[in-house]
Amino acid sequence: MRVIVFGAGIIGTSTAWHLRERGHEVTVVERQPAAARETSFANAGQISVSYCEPWANRHAPAKLVKWMFRHDAPLLFRPQMDWQQWRWGLEFLAQCNDAAFERNVKQLVALGAYSHAALREVVRSTGIEYKRLERGIAHYFTDQKSFEDAGQAAALMQRYGVQRKVVSRDELLKIEPAFRSFADRITGGTYTASDESGDARTFTEQLAERTAARGAQFLFGHDIVTLEKRAGEIAAVHVHERDTGQVSRLQADAFVVACGSYTAPLLRTVGVDLPIYPGKGYSATFPILKPELAPFVSTIDDEMKIAMSRFGNELRVAGTIELAGYDLSLDTPIAKARCRMLSERIERVLPGVCDTRSDEEGGNPRYWTGLRPATPTNIPYIGRTRVGKLWVNAGHGTLGWTHGAGSGKAMAELISGERPQMAFDFDFYGVPAAERRLTPQAA
Repeated sequence: MRVIVFGAGIIGTSTAWHLRERGHEVTVVERQPAAARETSFANAGQISVSYCEPWANRHAPAKLVKWMFRHDAPLLFRPQMDWQQWRWGLEFLAQCNDAAFERNVKQLVALGAYSHAALREVVRSTGIEYKRLERGIAHYFTDQKSFEDAGQAAALMQRYGVQRKVVSRDELLKIEPAFRSFADRITGGTYTASDESGDARTFTEQLAERTAARGAQFLFGHDIVTLEKRAGEIAAVHVHERDTGQVSRLQADAFVVACGSYTAPLLRTVGVDLPIYPGKGYSATFPILKPELAPFVSTIDDEMKIAMSRFGNELRVAGTIELAGYDLSLDTPIAKARCRMLSERIERVLPGVCDTRSDEEGGNPRYWTGLRPATPTNIPYIGRTRVGKLWVNAGHGTLGWTHGAGSGKAMAELISGERPQMAFDFDFYGVPAAERRLTPQAA
């Protein structure tokens, strides 16, 4: 089959790789000059199968109200004159109960385990190096109530095969001694040895190179002008080459939309309306000044809802979600406050370990922001739409790196008429109910 994939982030590139592995003729259309230049560019780096928890839970509504007036809030809802934002918000609130939370956890863990296995397969077959650390993920808490709740969350995850264990403060510090200077604030934590970390951008860039070497065509610097719909299916896509101004009409047997947060607006042009809304996330990359004191274990700070991962001689810290449309600016008061929170928190938790000084102070922090394509459930849409030849692979929220390899493999399998094998039944978008019963097997 001839397949055109829109988007060269981790999702689109993984999709292209797995399609090419199955012998399909693949073209990737990407508006940026290279792979992984948007959402996959500078995330937290965590492959967190054991922390695949949806944002929607019974505590979320109260926290959202409480956090609305804090510029540095972990999850900030900024009301806009945008029906899609309010629609998304209402559907999100409908998921804020224990039954929905457990149902969504089950789905996310299933995809996470499947994806982790797929990632390992790709790494074994390609030899890609991406500053990978297989040290697990730790999660520390700074108040007793949150730590007690962590025990309940760990028990829920364990029911679905996730080996998340609750650890005392002393046990946590044995796992990662770098937090000893912050020990007086830590009440305890959790730890999963099976998780890992690595640079998603580096991985995606190298996977794109290998995919191209195997015959896929990457059209970088090309904008999608329009999807041509005829007789209930997509007949072609019209693309605009930025360098030359040339507009081309490309035909294929299948079209896969993997454009992150921009997936929903594109799909609406042909009558497919999905509740995918952008969550603006922030990250900072700091040079490490004291390598012997910097953490190797990727870690989650529960109080500030941020994650930190070591990439060689740098520390990546990322977190916070801002629901306020497609704004990517870093110079607004809110954006500056959120960036400042990242540097101040690292200096508080790991004093003197990183160069957290601002540019004005002589430092060289690299701040970044990207849009996380979130669904109200945090479960992505993977499958075929009701428009002929049109498929979707989007809505991964903050779990794009965790779910990327598996989402690409599952998409390729579905297009090839195969049934992805997962530990649980995963509800693939657009797949008839009779085909949704997937054969269980250990991931």
